[in-house]
Amino acid sequence: MSMTKDLTSGKPMGLIVGFALPTLLGMLFQQLYNLVDTMIVGKLLGSSALAAVGSTGSINFFVIGFCMGVCNGFAIPVAQRMGANEPSKMRRYAANAAWLSVLFAIVLTVSTGLLCRQILTLMLTPEDIFHDAQAYIFVIFMGIPATFLYNLLAGILRSLGDSRTPVYFLALSSILNIVLDFALILGADAGVAGAAVATVASQGVSGIACLLYMRKRYPILRMTREERRPDLHACGVLCAMGIPMGLQYSITAVGSIVLQSSVNALGSLYVAAVAAGAKVYQLLACPFDAMGATMATYCGQNVGACKLDRLGHGIRACTLLGLGYSVIALCGMVCFAPQCAQLFLDPNELDAALLTELTARYILIQSLFFFPLALVNIIRFSIQGMGFSPFAILAGVLEMIARTGVGLILVPLFGYTAACFASPAAWVCADLFLAPASAACIARLRRLYPNNPGGEESIPQPVPRPVRAHQ
Repeated sequence: MSMTKDLTSGKPMGLIVGFALPTLLGMLFQQLYNLVDTMIVGKLLGSSALAAVGSTGSINFFVIGFCMGVCNGFAIPVAQRMGANEPSKMRRYAANAAWLSVLFAIVLTVSTGLLCRQILTLMLTPEDIFHDAQAYIFVIFMGIPATFLYNLLAGILRSLGDSRTPVYFLALSSILNIVLDFALILGADAGVAGAAVATVASQGVSGIACLLYMRKRYPILRMTREERRPDLHACGVLCAMGIPMGLQYSITAVGSIVLQSSVNALGSLYVAAVAAGAKVYQLLACPFDAMGATMATYCGQNVGACKLDRLGHGIRACTLLGLGYSVIALCGMVCFAPQCAQLFLDPNELDAALLTELTARYILIQSLFFFPLALVNIIRFSIQGMGFSPFAILAGVLEMIARTGVGLILVPLFGYTAACFASPAAWVCADLFLAPASAACIARLRRLYPNNPGGEESIPQPVPRPVRAHQ
């Protein structure tokens, strides 16, 4: 039985839910080992160690987010060729994505490792947590090849319509991460560096296991020598998709870095509160990430098959899902935000009560704006799946401007509460651009491919495409 999945026929709502649920489960596993790191660090090593890990969050997202964005972008031409039923071209794109990933991984690992200390200094990392922050983020940066390995393979699998297989390896990775956390932090007394080693090692094992499995179980990916060769045209198309998506993450992270610097200036207590609150928020936001990943594949395959009428139907269906979950998550946090905050804090610390209140405030404010966040993920990834990655950069610029403005102007004036509103402000600003941009992208595709009948039944062979980023 084929392990790939065709998203170009059938009711969009059912396809999206069926594809998103395994993707969500995988993301929950990924968040699980991040949460375990935070819980063990916060409860066993104290709030200073938690603040050290939290102070690296924005620069972590700046670099690792770029890696993940690039891999997601590389997967889009694979999805489009899958939708167009062109397996040879699909394999050629997959092979060249691997060559490019090796190159990116080497450059980023070396450069971030050399500049690690200077980056933390520029971010005004408090002196009392500087050493632990450097130890943690340096190990994370050295694990960039593992990040590329897993995310590229997972992206290719999702492009083929398989959102289940990556979940199995993330489950294995999560268990391994928990074991390594206790072994390195409790047994070996490795501190925050041990938590970072556990995260990197777990992701590396997940990536290697995924690679071995794909080689055995996916005959559609078995390449000829010609298909494996580096191809400048294929590399150009991949870079046109991958680099804008990576830059979109990094541009967004610039605002987060500015904001993090402003929070750092408030003191390690506030840094710890944001770090703990961000972990809860990241877990709650997993469904939105799964919706985004689903829409990238859904739109990519349907553009490849020239079924353009299905794009709008899919976006509307996924938006309804996002709205429903946003309401449920908000109700849950109104009732249980303090309890969620206490998962990451040591109740015996002197400032435990204040830390709990600050963390709960952060969680609740994020939850109030979950529907704008849902729209950001759904629409932005849909645009990227259609092949218009540069548009997503503009949304990232708006997010950066919003977070930077809050960090530089409002946090010094109004303090911690202003910092809690930075991300919601960024999401709203991005939506103001993304909503009309998605309609413009669909209209652009209709003008490019006017012969598309738009029906559900039979679509002729895709019309000849010019050499564009969305190929």
